[in-house]
This record gives sequence, C-alpha cells and structure tokens, in this order.
Amino acid sequence: QVQLVESGGGLVQAGDSLRLSCTASGGRILSSTVWGWFRQAPGKEREFVALVRWRGGTPFYADSVKGRFTISGARDSVHLQMSSLKVEDTAVYYCATGSHYESNRRAYNNWGQGTQVTVVS
Repeated sequence: QVQLVESGGGLVQAGDSLRLSCTASGGRILSSTVWGWFRQAPGKEREFVALVRWRGGTPFYADSVKGRFTISGARDSVHLQMSSLKVEDTAVYYCATGSHYESNRRAYNNWGQGTQVTVVS
C-alpha cells in the first residue's frame, strides 16, 4: 500500500503562514486519486479541511479555512499552504487519499501519520 508522510508542521504565531506537505511512496497514485487534508484538535472529531483531485478538478475547502488555505496536488504529493493562521487552527493535520471527490473522511482509505500544527496568540 502507498505510504503517506506529512511534514511541515510546527509552532507559529497567529497571523503567520505555514506550508504542509505530504509525499506518497511505495506504490502508484492513480490519476483519479483525490487528495484530502483533515485535522483533529484535542477532544474533537477529525474534520475536513481541503481536497483536490491531483489531475485536474477544482479544489474544495471547508468554510473555516476558505480564503486562507490553498491546496495543491501532484501525482505523488500534496501541499497545504496555510496563511493568516488562527489559534483555532491548532490541530494534528493528516493527509489522505481516496477515490471520490468527497469531504467525508470515511471516503478516504489511506492516511498519513499526521503532523502537529500549533498556533499561539
């Protein structure tokens, strides 16, 4: 199975920017693959952040990040450019792959281990 590894997390101040990356290895990413970013804050459910089909397609964002985050995908990687970060963006961020253009996390069957993003005021 394809392995997904996230990187780029860290501790930043509110208003700063951060770029997360996720790289796939050990297998083939199909042209129909959808890349997704999700996040999970302590005590909360894992929630959708953004998705893109690596080969074409319009990115789709959660309302909470629209206008601040940008997802970009390629065959073997996906990035999440995060700007104007807020304290409430603090969470573990996960990348995932699936076959459907879907924000429901159950549509994704392969997940990375996550990377911590902490935003302080």
